[in-house]
Amino acid sequence: MSTESQRTLRSVCTASGSIITCIDRPEGYNFTKSGLGNEDCLFLSVFARPGARGLPVMVWIHGGGYGTGQGNNEFWELLNTNTNDFILVLIQYRLGAFGFLSSKDMVSHGGTPNAGLYDIHFSLEWVQNHIEAFGGDNQRVTISGESAGAGAVMLMIMADGGGEGTSLFTNAIVASPYLPMQWNYDGLEPTQAYYRLAKEVECSDEEGRSFPDQAVFECLLTMDSSTLQNASAHISGGPGGLYGQWAFLPVTDGAFLRERPSAQLASRKVNGLRTLSGNVKNNANEGAGFVPQNITDASDFDEYLRILFPLMSSRDLDRLDKAYRIPPQIPGPLFSTLGSVGPTALNQSEYAIGQQQRANNLYAETTLVCPSYWLASAYSGSSSNDRGKTFAKQAWKYQFSVPPSEHGADLDAYQAFNRETLGEGTMNMAARKAVQLAWGRFIIYDDPTLPAGVVKSLTTTSNGSSTGDEIYEMMTGAWPIWLDTSVEDGGYQMLNINLTGGTPETLSYTFRDGTIVNLTQMTEPGLKASFQIVDAFFWEAGRGRRCELWKDLGASVPE
Repeated sequence: MSTESQRTLRSVCTASGSIITCIDRPEGYNFTKSGLGNEDCLFLSVFARPGARGLPVMVWIHGGGYGTGQGNNEFWELLNTNTNDFILVLIQYRLGAFGFLSSKDMVSHGGTPNAGLYDIHFSLEWVQNHIEAFGGDNQRVTISGESAGAGAVMLMIMADGGGEGTSLFTNAIVASPYLPMQWNYDGLEPTQAYYRLAKEVECSDEEGRSFPDQAVFECLLTMDSSTLQNASAHISGGPGGLYGQWAFLPVTDGAFLRERPSAQLASRKVNGLRTLSGNVKNNANEGAGFVPQNITDASDFDEYLRILFPLMSSRDLDRLDKAYRIPPQIPGPLFSTLGSVGPTALNQSEYAIGQQQRANNLYAETTLVCPSYWLASAYSGSSSNDRGKTFAKQAWKYQFSVPPSEHGADLDAYQAFNRETLGEGTMNMAARKAVQLAWGRFIIYDDPTLPAGVVKSLTTTSNGSSTGDEIYEMMTGAWPIWLDTSVEDGGYQMLNINLTGGTPETLSYTFRDGTIVNLTQMTEPGLKASFQIVDAFFWEAGRGRRCELWKDLGASVPE
């Protein structure tokens, strides 16, 4: 996959200030020419200890729905926990319409779909060419991300039909991989977004037609960045858009992305050798922030599905209705499910119950949870690419179940210091260090499991007594690799990361539409780690079976 040649900067560039971020889409908009972000934003940051030589590399891709975010995540604690034995690279990529505008008209005039993905890909090429100068080993690169960042990791795994092998990376960490609908580059949704943008900046008339003296795409090229920024923000999350959805997203373009993820991952055509795949909570809460909170009965649920999946036939909608069927009685009160026994995420969570939770869980599974299952299975045993080569692969899977977590809560474990704030979970030090060491060992040693001596040090006090933390299931030999065989044959085993005990604290959570729920968060003192190996296939009343259904419905989602 080629990129244009770049001009080499021969002079010294001062890099002590803040990074220049890409043009963003925060909640509010109405930017001026000095507003948030800059088109000249393709910078990356490299962090290495003094005297580094031959160290493995972790490349982090930030999340934000492909429409917001920047490469400024704080991983100092993760680095320190792992004695700075790997190099960290934070990258940026174009966002919103600047990075993910697409249509047949745009391509016919020389435009490139998935420009933001090409930015990420070029960053990985830069690492291959230059990381040795910073003490890194370009043969030991792990790409990683959360949410859309993890989604981008998934798309790098799929790049070029899986034909790139290990040329850019060997390992991948995907935390809640975000897979919104992936339309063809000239499909209904991207084309509508393209012409809505054109209309917003007066590059087309009310019917979406170009003006006689200039094509739509040529007109868009004449607009200044603040004009396009406001239009992009208005269309993504504006009054005409779907609740919780983004307008400008990766597409199947036939070049960078040749297939839908559900199809390509099923055929195991993937780049790299190993993956560590995770999600949040009992995964029920992953979807709460993306779904309108006004679904009160079965008819509301059915209408939500019809709007969300415009290509889906009545037969396929009926299949979903059956797979996500819940009892007519409404459970209560709000509480977290156990996953393996008792009430399930189909109609019960800390955020919602009944038909509302039914919708929350459905969206979470199709968009964030099932992609992590498919990724793990794509690395189960041997896999191939479209050039006929076969490689031995490995995958491990985990989920972060610390209540009352929502989508993104696990970032608290990987990044900044422990915070007792809503949605980020509260972990004790043993659990935090265990998770960070698992990431570090995957980056450094290609295996996230912890040696017995490390586990003992995390669960023993200075006077030799037990801390009461149960993290033994993360130990080497206890946490198995992921297999997509039957459960009886050792398949679908994942590590459930949770805590018990602690001191309750009540907090309020406000959804985008103003709906408020009260949640209980457990804080110190008294928190104890509780890690377990669980059956991911039958988790939450058969999540593995529902993910197989979503794979079967992939063409009509599309995903």
